[in-house]
Amino acid sequence: MEYLSIKQTAKKWNLSARRINVLCSENRIPGAAKIGSYWAIPADAEKPKDERIKSGRYLKKTCGIESKTKIIADEAREE
Repeated sequence: MEYLSIKQTAKKWNLSARRINVLCSENRIPGAAKIGSYWAIPADAEKPKDERIKSGRYLKKTCGIESKTKIIADEAREE
């Protein structure tokens, strides 16, 4: 089996080397193995689906009445 480095995989998938490193650390690339301080990624591995939040809607979890009122108002608008 042929393996690629993080830099080679980053170039192949058009992602940053840091992002590939994070994906390997989160075990999101099947077959990736850490050898010393380097990651070996199978050449036939597929790019994982991007599971980051893209909606732009982030809610703070606070106890303030203002945030509860805003959340209720947002939910009412969506219905």
